Amino acid sequence: MAPTLKSSARRLHREIILGIDPGSLVTGWGLVEVDGQQLRCHDRGTITTAASLALGERLSQIYRGLQEIIARHQPAAVSLEKVFFSRNVQSALKLGQARGVALLAAAENQIDVAEYSAAEIKVAVVGYGQATKEQVQKMVCALLCVRGAMRADAADALAAAICHIHRRKFQNLMIQTLRGGAKPTDWRNFNETASRR
Repeated sequence: MAPTLKSSARRLHREIILGIDPGSLVTGWGLVEVDGQQLRCHDRGTITTAASLALGERLSQIYRGLQEIIARHQPAAVSLEKVFFSRNVQSALKLGQARGVALLAAAENQIDVAEYSAAEIKVAVVGYGQATKEQVQKMVCALLCVRGAMRADAADALAAAICHIHRRKFQNLMIQTLRGGAKPTDWRNFNETASRR
């Protein structure tokens, strides 16, 4: 049986979503707490590894850092950016390995993982799929009422979490629409409305 909007809203109440921006040198992470219709930044940061370390050791540090974050905050879901095609094969491989570590940490804790393209995340946060990193950072701070400086890696991770929350709310709205209980909309209009809340 498909979930109703009410039951879905109950599951969203006081739930924490972990967004991850994987990187072999710097992995950003951000926790967004959903409280009804309100979003807030629960915590954020980066896991930084030394370039002088062997790749295996860097990946191990990222894995241990993510395990610690998951154990401390108990997120309900993990959201991260899908793999993109890169002209630099070495960079793409390292990014893929860091993503693999993030996926493993989630799987070992039996946490569902959602993956979104960079354009989907930008549309969810800024309303424009070609937004710059600075625009994403500014909108993340505005949506989560965060003041002060925020590292781009942490902002990207928070953006991934926001995207997952908006996408799930949109899917719940579509379920209600199909049952005749809400006015249909599209993903872009939903994101624009959700971003103004």
